[in-house]
Amino acid sequence: MTQYPHLFSPIKIGNTTVKNRIFMPPLSTNLADKGYVTDALVEHYSNRAKGGVGLIITEVTTVEPVYTYLPGDMSIYDDSYIPGWKKLVDAVHQYDCKILSQLFHPAYMAFPIPGTPQLIAPSNVGPYYARSAPRPVTVEELHTIVQQFGQAARRFQIAGGDGVEIQAAHAHGLLGGFLTPLYNKRTDEYGGDINGRLRLTLEVIAEIRKTCGRDFLIDVRISGDEYSDGGLTLNDMIYVSKQLEKAGVDFIHVSGGNTIKRGSSMPAPGTSPAPHAHASEEIRRHLHIPVSTVARINEPWIAEELIANGKTDICMIGRPNLCDSEFANKAMAGTPEDIRPCIGCGRCLTGIMFGKPIACTVNPSVQSNEIAPAAEKKKVLVIGGGPAGMEAAYVAKKRGHEVLLCEKQEELGGLLRLAAVPIGKQDLCKVIKFMIRRLHNEGVPVRTGCEVTPEMLAGEFAGYEVVCTTGATAKEIEAFTCFKQTMTADDILSGRGFPGRKIVILGGGSVGCETADYLAPLINDLFPANRDVTIIEMTNQLMTGEGGPAKSALTQRLMRKGVHIELNSTITRVDETTITYTKDGAEHTIRDADTLVFAVGYTPAPLPGGEKIHRIGDCDKVGNLKDAISAAYELAKNL
Repeated sequence: MTQYPHLFSPIKIGNTTVKNRIFMPPLSTNLADKGYVTDALVEHYSNRAKGGVGLIITEVTTVEPVYTYLPGDMSIYDDSYIPGWKKLVDAVHQYDCKILSQLFHPAYMAFPIPGTPQLIAPSNVGPYYARSAPRPVTVEELHTIVQQFGQAARRFQIAGGDGVEIQAAHAHGLLGGFLTPLYNKRTDEYGGDINGRLRLTLEVIAEIRKTCGRDFLIDVRISGDEYSDGGLTLNDMIYVSKQLEKAGVDFIHVSGGNTIKRGSSMPAPGTSPAPHAHASEEIRRHLHIPVSTVARINEPWIAEELIANGKTDICMIGRPNLCDSEFANKAMAGTPEDIRPCIGCGRCLTGIMFGKPIACTVNPSVQSNEIAPAAEKKKVLVIGGGPAGMEAAYVAKKRGHEVLLCEKQEELGGLLRLAAVPIGKQDLCKVIKFMIRRLHNEGVPVRTGCEVTPEMLAGEFAGYEVVCTTGATAKEIEAFTCFKQTMTADDILSGRGFPGRKIVILGGGSVGCETADYLAPLINDLFPANRDVTIIEMTNQLMTGEGGPAKSALTQRLMRKGVHIELNSTITRVDETTITYTKDGAEHTIRDADTLVFAVGYTPAPLPGGEKIHRIGDCDKVGNLKDAISAAYELAKNL
């Protein structure tokens, strides 16, 4: 008997029964080859089907040849694509998993491949990041596009697919753009009021029904609320959902937000689970067909509660299934603690805009769960119990090596323990706990409070293959340590240092900004005990190299909290009581600060000498969590 009875109960959708309520929503992978299904795509989706998912919705699948969404996305605009799709569908079906293809026309969001004609849109209104204005699509072109949707659905049906999803959410692509008043300014039959804006989606549904018949599943993805002035509201979308049900749609996929308001459609890490469930709950009250919700449903208990409490019929669980393809099976078996935790960082999708395949911070082997046994068994010493060390030790042990992990601190986790302290970073604690549990389950011996010396390497560990993951130490600027109280951001996050009330943080990278967020008052209400925090950053932006919802949410929080942000600013002089910096050619002096905090990067920790020593993680090259875990995985799988 499963501890999640609602989540693992079957559900009837149209004339099709799906074995459970865990559905995988579309996530672009960049694994297709000129739109064609590849072996990597088959492995990717079949691993999730094998992992127990009830129904999979594939990533964006374009329905015509002119406009490309991403260079590595899938297509089905002519019959040559059918054999590859059949191979994929058959691979998924062998695990009693249903599969839908998300049909899509990118329109004004198409990738600017050389030779692409002017992009089309509902009106001559483009997204905020557009490089040039799109042109309004003509009525005649719309009639052709409707037929292309129908033909694409028919090809997927021939390949054995169970149905299609129509993407009309997030002001995203052609149908989403037509539906939102933010982009649709037309005055013909496809615009003006909500019925005009919905018309194109209804015509697509009618064409697919006519072409594929009643038993072929159709779901429509919508934003239950765009959370934006001038955008779609929940009341709008209750009405839209009723019309979709009348049109013969089998279920509604309720997302939220749009691509204009960063963090609304893809929530930032640390934000509330299931942020669109209020919309799915309200829409569900007015329909007779199933409704799903999506976003930050990272743990089985959350999904169970959502269904049990009437918030939704189905949970779309995307990034957690990417992070651990066995998510559903582990939940079904009652071992949720063995699920590799998704931290919601979004790095899985940030690389795809630059042509990289989908990846995961916590799971370096997104495509395959196989860890091949080593041809030669070795004795392996791993020095350092941070994320790189724990990953290396686990993979080496799985390959059959005799592994010992030594950590000089009394607890495992390394700098990840500090990274979990700031606001919104709690999920990193789950990663540490998960990695420790894996070591225990695999029987990896761990010595904490053990600093490995050169003498130990020459004696006790002679003949061992050594993997060094000793991390890095926070930098200080020696010339500025004359100030009356200085400390590093790591000192604050570890509790070694306790700052005063008037704080200057030198460095506006991720560490500096997260530390400012941690120190700043939760409410900017001018309460006398509130800390006054200033960030001084020499470049023209915060968190250079970072992007997406996490950066947006953190920046907005800093501004709401009243953190002073000084960009293009360089500290030129510090004495015991003053901090002087230049900005835009002018000199400014802070005279009332009591603490100067360094957030200026890290220096790799000193390394022991010796032969057969592999250096990975921050002690090799300072990077992020994804860099550390990936480097450890790659090294250990080749030891």
